[in-house]
Parts: sequence; C-alpha cells; structure tokens
Amino acid sequence: MSHSDPAPTGASADLGRSAWAAGFAAVALDNITREYPYAAHHTTSGPDDRALPVELHPAFATSYDWHSSVHMHWLAARLVAFGVPADLEARITSVLQAHLSEAHLATEAAYLRATPHYERPYGWAWLMRLAAEVSASEAPAVRALAPGFAPVVEVLEDLVTRWVDGAAHPVRHGVHSNSAFGLLLVLEGARSLGRHDLVATVERAAREWFGADAGWPFAWERSGHDFLSAGLAEADLMRAVLPADEFAPWARSFLVQVTEGDAVLTPTVVRDENDPQQVHLFGLDLSRAGSARRIADALRAAGADGVETAALLDAAADSLLAAGLAASVGEEYYSTHWLASFAWDAMEAREHAAR
Repeated sequence: MSHSDPAPTGASADLGRSAWAAGFAAVALDNITREYPYAAHHTTSGPDDRALPVELHPAFATSYDWHSSVHMHWLAARLVAFGVPADLEARITSVLQAHLSEAHLATEAAYLRATPHYERPYGWAWLMRLAAEVSASEAPAVRALAPGFAPVVEVLEDLVTRWVDGAAHPVRHGVHSNSAFGLLLVLEGARSLGRHDLVATVERAAREWFGADAGWPFAWERSGHDFLSAGLAEADLMRAVLPADEFAPWARSFLVQVTEGDAVLTPTVVRDENDPQQVHLFGLDLSRAGSARRIADALRAAGADGVETAALLDAAADSLLAAGLAASVGEEYYSTHWLASFAWDAMEAREHAAR
C-alpha cells in the first residue's frame, strides 16, 4: 500500500502507518496553517499588552494553541521524513521553513525565557521532541532548519533543570501537567541531541520521583478529561530510564494490579464528540496504545517475569489504537488539532519504529 492511499476507517481499518500517512499529512498541514480559533494562554502584563498570537509566537500561532501547534509541527516534520505524496511534502516543507526560521525560533526562545512557567512541562517536552526530530531528520530540507533550534534547546535545558531541582514531588494528573510524560519526551530529545547533562538531570529526577512507587492503583484512573494514563506514562518513563535488570523488579511491583479486562486496557467511551474535554479521552486511548507497546517490549527484554503482563498490554494495544483513530482525521477541530500526533506515536510503537 502506498503512502498516498486514503486513510481507512471502520473496525477492520489497517493500523499501519503507511495507510494513514497521507491523511495525517493533510490534517497536519491544515493545522499548522490555521491561525484561528486560537486559545492564547498569554498572561497580560498591562492594558497595552495586546499582541496577537502570531506576534508573540511567530513559529507556533496555529493549531488552536501553542503546545498543539508544536506537536503538529513535529508530526508534519515526521511525516515528511517518512514519505507522503509529493504535493503534500512540498507544501508542508514550505510551511515548516517559513514557521521554523531562526528569527521565529529566537522569538519563541526569548518568550520562554521571559515566562519560565509557560507550558511546563507539556509544551517544553514537545518542543524538545520537535528540535530532536528536525536535527535528525532524513529529509535534508527539514534538517537544514536545525541550527535555528539552538537557542530553544538552551532555554529548555535551563527551564527543565530549574523545574526538577526546585520540585520535591511530581504531578501525576492525566493531562498536560503530568510530570512523567513531560520527562520522557525531554529525555528522548536530550539523548538524540547529545545533551548529556540534561539526560542525567532527567534520569535523576525520574528515579527520585518514581523509583519507589509500587502497586499503582490503575482502577482509580480515567477522570473525564484525561488523555494520559498516569500509571502507564510513569512506567513508560521508567522503562526508558532503568536498565533491564532494574526495570524488571520495578515493573513487577508497580504493575501488580494490571489484570485482564481492566479498564486501563479497554477503550473509553466518548458520549459527546463536540465537548473539548471529553475528546481528550480519544487521546487517552491513543497514548495508552503507544505506552502499552513500549512497556511490553521492555518487559519482554527484561526476562520471563514480565512476559504475562507484556502479553496483556500487547493484547490491548490494537483496540486502544483503533478506538481513537477516526477522531484524529474527523471533522471536529477539538479532536483534529492534536490527536493525529498521538496516533502516529502509537503506530510507531506498534511497528517498533525508532522514535
């Protein structure tokens, strides 16, 4: 099947990346060029502070809000490297070149430095991931944008370091403030970019915040607007931090309450697809699908003790992925401005593709 085939739908839909790449590319292109509606989270400093989003955020003033714009730019860059129809590739590349210029990224870096709590940690994490993607891209035109990210990466390292050094406890909610999800994306980006001090900082924070956790109460999860499983996000981080001989006993203790048929392994219910909070639950299905695959891979690599739990996670992953896919390319902007990035991540995990 070529990358240009339309995305399938329905219960028997192909869950592979090739089947969805063109559809996701169209969604990403629409998002990174759509300026309104835009939910600005800028804290005004006075009556004259009335700048438009595009003035404050010349790189990321699209796709409904700043963090969604960042991860839809990541998806767009990722899809160009993967391969999409030539017309979409050319149009996406042109937009990436326009938005991710050195001047625009310098403005974004200055804004983050001036407002050190803005988008912590979710937006930071996706921006680090975008920087890593651009720097390692197999698409020359995308990789050529990498030098502009230098001030962004510098400020992100400083912000993350100050955050974890100044916080005694992590945030465990299943939404943007989740510490484990943020640390994981920062860790992966820092490793890719060779930021060794930041890698050490994140690994230390993960061990301090989560190393002693055990018996996570998965039955208590799933509030009505979660898009992350706090437990699976934490286990996903720790499989990236701990060597296999440490991860095996940690996971055995942490995942002890995961059993067949649990809610954490089954798709959720969205009754109102026009509710911007409820549609987070589509993202919950997609993020759980990706985390479940990666955790299952790590459990099998760690040895026999984790094989049974790995099988449970693997068995759930495809149904979770399928449950959120249609919304990622649908008509409701509350869904389409962000879901495809989580879907693509889950598909990569399913195909054991390098992130």
